[in-house]
Amino acid sequence: MTIELTELVDLDRYPIDQPDSDGYAAAVEHARTGLRAEGCAVIKDLVRPEALERLGKEIWDRKSTTHFSTQVINPYFHFHHNDDWPERHPMNTFLERSSGFIPGDSWEDTTAMRTMFEHPDLAHFLADCLEIDELHPYADPLAGLTANILDPDQQFTWHFDTNEFAVTVLVEEADEGGLFEYVPAIRSDGDEGFDHIQDVLEGGREGVRTLDLKPGDMQIFRGRYSLHSVSRVAADSKPRHAAIFAYTEKPGVIGRLERTEQLFGRVLQAHIDAEEARVRTDALID
Repeated sequence: MTIELTELVDLDRYPIDQPDSDGYAAAVEHARTGLRAEGCAVIKDLVRPEALERLGKEIWDRKSTTHFSTQVINPYFHFHHNDDWPERHPMNTFLERSSGFIPGDSWEDTTAMRTMFEHPDLAHFLADCLEIDELHPYADPLAGLTANILDPDQQFTWHFDTNEFAVTVLVEEADEGGLFEYVPAIRSDGDEGFDHIQDVLEGGREGVRTLDLKPGDMQIFRGRYSLHSVSRVAADSKPRHAAIFAYTEKPGVIGRLERTEQLFGRVLQAHIDAEEARVRTDALID
């Protein structure tokens, strides 16, 4: 049975299927304002309550496929000491990442999750919010469509994304902890921002923003340049579940080999082939 977009998204409040409407223009302008100022936009209650229940059930039904891992990493997902950098430096500051991901190949074409992720109206709306010409669902067979799982006592420590932006829908919030925090534009193409990053890694709060995300909210986030984390979920809390929709400006993009292995515990031939042919788009540390 085909799932219609109106079953998933509150099209009355956010008419993303009507790009010429005033409501569409207002939603886009709201998102652009946040992205320009903070590298982050939140679209409150985008997902309908009944669809949110459906997404939640799909996550629980596939939670057994989650790859959980605990690593001590620096913000660039490296876990080995680097003698080329000082001891007190982001490259040599390692913090715990303990979380899991349900991989892309767990989501059948008939799921509400994949229907929403691949719907062209949503991709067009997100491209307008990001002020780019077009977006394509990330072609990576594991990392394109995922769910991030933070069970009790787990956290996703401070890090940067390899993609310039990410789209997330909070599906289930923790009772305590599990807060999304970020420092907007802490680095740029011309400045890695090491001093400020190190201060945050050591507990500094200058420039740190905390989002009060609620289930059903969609977040658009520029995580390539903004340091970010999800705080530890309390030991007696219910888990935090979030759907992650990854898009790229060009079709056919596949993720980095090392990062894929870290997050999913495996790679596919597609990742190996893409790594051999990869061309860098910036000189930032991954």
